[in-house]
Amino acid sequence: MYSVSRPQKQKQITSNNIWCQRLTAAVILGSFLHTTISIPAIAQPTNNLAASLPITNQATYTYTDSSSNYEYQGSSNKLNVNSNPLIDPLGRILGCAGAILPDYTGFSVGVYELNPSDPTGTELGSLLALTRTELPDISNNNVPGGKPPNTENSNPYFITNNPAGFYNFLLDPNKGQTAPGRTYIFVVNPPPNSTYKQRRIKIEILDSTGTPGNNLVQYVATSLDGQPISLTGETRLEQTVVLVPNAETVGLDLLAFEFTVNMCQPNQLQIIKTGDRAAAEPGDTVIYRLSVKNLADAGLNNIVVTDNLPLGFQFLPKSVRGELDGQAITITSERNGNTVAFRTDVTITTEKTLNIAYAAQLTADALRGNGRNSAIVNAQRADNRFSTKDGPATHQLKIRPGIVSDCGTIIGRVFIDKNFDGEQQPGERGVPNAVIFLEDGNRITTDPNGLFSLANALPGNHTGVLDLSSVPGYTLAPNQEFRERNSQSRLVRLEPGGLVRMNFAVTPAFQEPVKK
Repeated sequence: MYSVSRPQKQKQITSNNIWCQRLTAAVILGSFLHTTISIPAIAQPTNNLAASLPITNQATYTYTDSSSNYEYQGSSNKLNVNSNPLIDPLGRILGCAGAILPDYTGFSVGVYELNPSDPTGTELGSLLALTRTELPDISNNNVPGGKPPNTENSNPYFITNNPAGFYNFLLDPNKGQTAPGRTYIFVVNPPPNSTYKQRRIKIEILDSTGTPGNNLVQYVATSLDGQPISLTGETRLEQTVVLVPNAETVGLDLLAFEFTVNMCQPNQLQIIKTGDRAAAEPGDTVIYRLSVKNLADAGLNNIVVTDNLPLGFQFLPKSVRGELDGQAITITSERNGNTVAFRTDVTITTEKTLNIAYAAQLTADALRGNGRNSAIVNAQRADNRFSTKDGPATHQLKIRPGIVSDCGTIIGRVFIDKNFDGEQQPGERGVPNAVIFLEDGNRITTDPNGLFSLANALPGNHTGVLDLSSVPGYTLAPNQEFRERNSQSRLVRLEPGGLVRMNFAVTPAFQEPVKK
């Protein structure tokens, strides 16, 4: 028969032990980060007396030989840890590719209860009432009250630049905050006017044993905004973690929720679909243009554009052309029924636009269709392989049964107006890739010289609006000759078989208007 005594931990306990018992078995909510490697579970270095003393573990044993009735005694080797404090995990907010953000000013994190009136379980209720902790009493060398960096266990907690992006929260099991079925929403709030959007992650406690030697907590974390919460792109994670003793506060147990939360721009990709005409008839050839712009802070590759052609449109494979940053690139196409997939192996760098042009010929079956087609784009970030997409972008073509003799043409340009007269003179260059919205929802994109045209437009009034987001760094140029042109929109009247002009003048946003 064997009897083994439990290992003894030699550790001095101060008079603050009474205070520590008040926070026994609290839980830390942390480690929301985004990085290309696993971040080790670390906390701030401890400097209190209890953490700096050595820890000695040694087991002793006794047993009796039944044949000789002789009692044997012995002990194991000692395990000594002299100066390394125990380590607790913390959370951290990092960028989309795992890099430290240049500035955390204005970032805050918080833990919320669910809104009791929301049946979906996704809306925010009140802030979770956390057990308040105290600042360290350095004069008495007492054990610190809370866990750095959120020493007072504030909710919400404002992220600081030193340490960069770290945070933590203590959940109190004595209040039932780790009981099975408890559900919270963890929120990351970026500062106002930030390129990032608020992130929400739902955390549900599935199981909690809470028994000595078996302190296990099982939880599931679900992204409520559809963005990944892991390095491999998952939006839902289920984990089982162990309560870890806290080196800084005797009797305080910690629980780390460790999964990633990337702070990526909500719109990382944009697709625009345009056509060279507004109306066509069987036998005509329509040229479509797909513009794919990278809005992310990293390169995008594995580009796949899927275009669904209307009924009666015959795709012409030899017409496909690709262009990026003024250079021709190879585009492969594959048709499956009315769906055409375009692929390329190039990487679109930040703020660059990939243009794909192709032609389709109308057949007699086009009269039975609606002339509306749509396109979507899928891509991957080159830094962390996260997927992103945009669309659908649509184009509506009016199908006419025969020759339309009364249609006209709309022409125009988007240019930089230096003298603010609304007309383009030599030296006033055009703006490429500018987008004009028409009244029927179609969009026109300017060519490298800032020119655009729309053939076979039906006679009557037409309205065009310049999309200022397509010309970053520019704003509308003030027109000192015609007051009615100081608008983002243009109204033109197209006569049957006629030609009408629709110009838009812009100027750098930082430039002061020139006064005459």
